[in-house]
Amino acid sequence: MTVIQVLGCILFPAVALWAGERYRVARFLGPVTLCYMAGILVANLPGVKLSAEAAMRVSEGAVPLAIPLLLFSTDVRQWPRLARPLFISFALACAAAVLSAGLVGWFFRGQSDEWWKIAGMLVGVYVGGTANMAAIGRVLEAQSETFVLLNAADLAAGGLYLIFLLTFAQRLLLRFMPPFTAAPHHEAFEHPGERLSVWTRHHLRDMGLGFGLAVAIAAVAVGGTLLVFGKLESSPALLGITSLGIAASLSPRVRGLTGTYELGEYLLMVFCVAMGSLADVRLLSGGSTTLILFVWGVMGLAILIHVTASALLRIDADSTLICSTATIYGPAQIGPVAAALKNRALVGPGLTLGLAGLALGNYLGLLTAWGLRWLAG
Repeated sequence: MTVIQVLGCILFPAVALWAGERYRVARFLGPVTLCYMAGILVANLPGVKLSAEAAMRVSEGAVPLAIPLLLFSTDVRQWPRLARPLFISFALACAAAVLSAGLVGWFFRGQSDEWWKIAGMLVGVYVGGTANMAAIGRVLEAQSETFVLLNAADLAAGGLYLIFLLTFAQRLLLRFMPPFTAAPHHEAFEHPGERLSVWTRHHLRDMGLGFGLAVAIAAVAVGGTLLVFGKLESSPALLGITSLGIAASLSPRVRGLTGTYELGEYLLMVFCVAMGSLADVRLLSGGSTTLILFVWGVMGLAILIHVTASALLRIDADSTLICSTATIYGPAQIGPVAAALKNRALVGPGLTLGLAGLALGNYLGLLTAWGLRWLAG
């Protein structure tokens, strides 16, 4: 069953690309959304028991290889032009996570003895990622059952928000936010479902070279992390992978490889299938309603505060959505959301901000938890 599960994660994105090319509904939803929905559907079929460990292994292997592939076609020279609105919106997203967790946590302070720990863990996950939530939970000595339920509720809420980001979000925000102004030589790119033409034997050589370079970059970054820290630390390893990917993109020969971006997106679709398979709603049905409302309240309020503040400061819709993606999902979903926005220019900066969130998540989460405990006396 585990072998079938892994093969399904690897092969279903090809089916999603094929469907996106031929069927209107599939094209509207997009291959990324189809992959995520497929994982969720299989995880919740009666009588089906998937391996959470296998899903995590697949997701952990796909992201480090996808990041450099996405970066190879990036023009780093344009990043300074994008920095100001992205930086402001990212700071607003981090502040919104802290504020929403504090407010919702204070509201639920009488419902759980671990309310301040939960608030800190949710700041960690909505500034950085699941790894931050787990690390903060260990530092604060939160119960393991609390982490499992928080993670399940986060996957369910995050899945719904991701579908919104990949479908209607841009159109909704453009009603009251300015559009993104791209650099002159940055062209909007098509949805992955409309780029099957790149998957031909004429491009396989370039894609193979790009994949080999991505493997080498991941190996160097992981090896360096093991050498320095004595164990594998995700944040330094991802930072190393991103830095080496950016360095490689400075080479015109690397930047000229065709199909590397699409190959990176394929790996991210593999990630989406694997992560969707972890969203088992049966975990929520047996859990505390208070904790589920806690998670959904923090996430919803954080998004609302962030979007409202960005709109008041006249930050464009695309930058706001990329910063929301970087904080709530980390680097892994930047590529799919940028594809849905048809805005390749924000991929590199978005990945960088996602990694910044991973670095800041632990600090802000712990400070929030300890601050709430101090206020409560």
